Amino acid sequence: MIGTPFRKPRHRWQPEALPARERYAVGVAGLGVIGSAIAVELVRQGFAVRGHARSRKQIEGVDCRAGDDEWSSFLDGLDVLVSVLPATRATHGRLDRPALERLARGAHVVNVGRGATLVEADLLALLDTGHLGGATLDVFASEPLPPDHPFWSRREIVITPHVAAETELAPAIEQVADKLARWSRGESVSGGVDRARGY
Repeated sequence: MIGTPFRKPRHRWQPEALPARERYAVGVAGLGVIGSAIAVELVRQGFAVRGHARSRKQIEGVDCRAGDDEWSSFLDGLDVLVSVLPATRATHGRLDRPALERLARGAHVVNVGRGATLVEADLLALLDTGHLGGATLDVFASEPLPPDHPFWSRREIVITPHVAAETELAPAIEQVADKLARWSRGESVSGGVDRARGY
């Protein structure tokens, strides 16, 4: 796993050297509001950041790629892949074996988008071969995660119960009330969903 401070399998307490952040390639798949914020923070922390979205984005310090033609080049050699992809027909199973095999050997996969975007069997297979070093998963194909799911017993996988972000009740109520008021006055409302795109 990333930044492991000692060699547990060898029963040795030996610090491991961490790579320089500027040479550590982190990719953010999905550059909406959340993905863009993640990318900006990673840049602030000094990482080499790539981003990918359906349409072209411009984020300072981020090497932004777009569309199917640039998907493979986005993935190539990433040390960490952070997925914030929405669940659409186009993204279903997007993180499959061919995609994950393009990551650097020992790479770490983070999925805080939607469970249907990741082919779970392919992730497990690449952990078994050692091509992937680990994963941090907040979303799953089936939720809640079934008790007999292999993710529970894999030491290389950190799982969280779909709580990448918690909703604060009071601000949420205020936001909904404001949107209803704007809508009733015929004004534009932010955060709308494009049914054709699926998000």
